[in-house]
Amino acid sequence: MAWSRDEERLLAQIERHLSDEDPRLAARLESFNDRVERRENAERRRATRPARRRPSRSTIIILVSWLLIATLITTLLIMAFRHDAAALAF
Repeated sequence: MAWSRDEERLLAQIERHLSDEDPRLAARLESFNDRVERRENAERRRATRPARRRPSRSTIIILVSWLLIATLITTLLIMAFRHDAAALAF
């Protein structure tokens, strides 16, 4: 919700009075406001970036299982072909 002109004028008066009365507190509040603004801007930038989707744990387990099965089958086939080749040599 936007501030009305009267509210903005009153806030500006309060800010000037605070700066005159306690400049150290005013500086700390300004520093706090800067940090909050930077954090909000960083969160907005993160929210606008497309999210990278990571594979689920079950997908990884299935892929690793298929890889192990394929390796086992390949190894068994190589051993069988070597055995057949050795048998034919004799």
